[in-house]
Amino acid sequence: MKILTDTHTHTMVSAHAYSTLLENVRAARERHLELLAITNHAPAIPDGAHEWHFLCTRELPDVIDGVKMLYGAELNITDPSGKVDLPESTLNTQGLHIASLHEPCYDSRGETDHTKTWLNVLKNPYVDILGHSGRGNFPFDHDAVAKAARDADVCIEINSKTLSRPVSREICADVLACCKKYGTKITVGSDSHFCGHIGDFDNALSLLSEVDYPEELVVSRNADSLLKHLKNKNKYFNYAF
Repeated sequence: MKILTDTHTHTMVSAHAYSTLLENVRAARERHLELLAITNHAPAIPDGAHEWHFLCTRELPDVIDGVKMLYGAELNITDPSGKVDLPESTLNTQGLHIASLHEPCYDSRGETDHTKTWLNVLKNPYVDILGHSGRGNFPFDHDAVAKAARDADVCIEINSKTLSRPVSREICADVLACCKKYGTKITVGSDSHFCGHIGDFDNALSLLSEVDYPEELVVSRNADSLLKHLKNKNKYFNYAF
């Protein structure tokens, strides 16, 4: 299997990342990616981007040096109700929305609470992807969330960066087993904070092969598959490549 899009990357707008937009694009082109998503951290995290950053991505081109571009956000989930940290007026300008749990923005309260939180996030029509599901610091009921994600037509992310941790590989394997059981769509993202990691999916591809995950359920496998999914899901999606 090949993954020809990277749906989770950061630029120096997220201050704990180290590459520019054009450096990321160059890395994507060198790895022969068809599409690159820029998903900087939303404002609630300490070094997140100001809301204006997301509003102003409309000034950026849809294609740079032959690479199709999506501009979106990695949203911070801030409480068990599933609240995220950008208003609807900004969410509806973005091409891709990842919702993630991060320690500075959300207090860990145990598996039952985390499961409830994910289930509430899935009710948000703007959310396209549940971010880095394999992190061990926010345990949740994989079976319940995989089933609900399928029903909501939301992808669960297999984060290649997270998979560098042995405990996360075990968690992701179980998440994938549940997703496979229900036919839940997934994406694979590098979560790159440095351009050298753009399109580095080796950890994820190894695990997908190990569990024999169906290729047709990997929405981010190519640009056509990803864009078709987003257009079908989001009535406000207005990219026209």
